[in-house]
Amino acid sequence: MTRERIWTAALVVIGDEILSGRTQDRNVAQLATWLNLQGIRLTEVRIVADDMARIGEAVTALAGANDYLFTTGGIGPTHDDITVDAIAAALGLPVIVHPRAREILEAYYATRGGLTEARLRMARTPEGAELIENRMSGAPGIRVGNIFILAGIPHIAGMMLEGLTGRIEGGRPLLSRTIGCWTAESEVADLLRETEAAHAGCQIGSYPFFKEGRVGANFVIRSADHRALEACVDDLARRLAAAGRETVAGGIST
Repeated sequence: MTRERIWTAALVVIGDEILSGRTQDRNVAQLATWLNLQGIRLTEVRIVADDMARIGEAVTALAGANDYLFTTGGIGPTHDDITVDAIAAALGLPVIVHPRAREILEAYYATRGGLTEARLRMARTPEGAELIENRMSGAPGIRVGNIFILAGIPHIAGMMLEGLTGRIEGGRPLLSRTIGCWTAESEVADLLRETEAAHAGCQIGSYPFFKEGRVGANFVIRSADHRALEACVDDLARRLAAAGRETVAGGIST
C-alpha cells in the first residue's frame, strides 16, 4: 500500500509589534484552519522582527523544508515594511513595481487622494511574482514560487486566502472529532497512546483544563480518512468507558 502524500506549509509572522506584545497575532489559527481545508498541514510557525537578515533566514529555511511558505505582515506603505525587500534579497531577485499592481492601486486610490509614493510601495514585488487578489484594500498579496506574501491585518489576510482557495495543490482535508472526559490526562495517557497506535492514519491530541473545581481533558482525534476517524473515535470512547470514565461527545466547553 502506497503511503498518501502529505502536503506541508510553514508560516513566518513578521513584525516588531507582535514580538513586543503590542499586537496579538490572529493569523496562525486562521491560516491553520484554511490549510486543513486545502489538505495541507501547518508544520511550523516562526515570529521574526522587522529585520532583513532574520526574515531572509527564516524564509529560506522554511520555504526549502515545506511545500509552501506563507508570510504575514510587512507589506504596507511605510519605511519599516520590508518583507518584499527581504524575500527578494533571499531569493536573489530584484524588486520591481509590478505593472498590474500599480494599475490596481491607481484605480483604488483614484477617489482616495491618488497614488502617492508611499502607496506605490504596495505595488512592489520580487521580479516574476504573481499577484493575490485583495478585495478589501486594493493592495494585492504576492506569490513568488512556493512563497505566499500576505497582509498582516487578519481580515485582509483572510480575504487573500479566500482568493487562493482551491488554487494550490494539496491532499485530503484533515477531519477531526472531539471527546471530552472528566479525568486527568495523566491517568489515561497509556490508553490514549495504545488507541492511537491501533488506528493507522489517526492522531489523538490531549488538551487538559480545570473547570468548576474539576480536572478534565478534551481529546481531539484527527485523520484525513473519514472511516478511520470514526473507528478511532468509537474505539477511544469504548476504552474510556471500560476504564470507568464517562465521555462527552463533541467535547466539554472550557
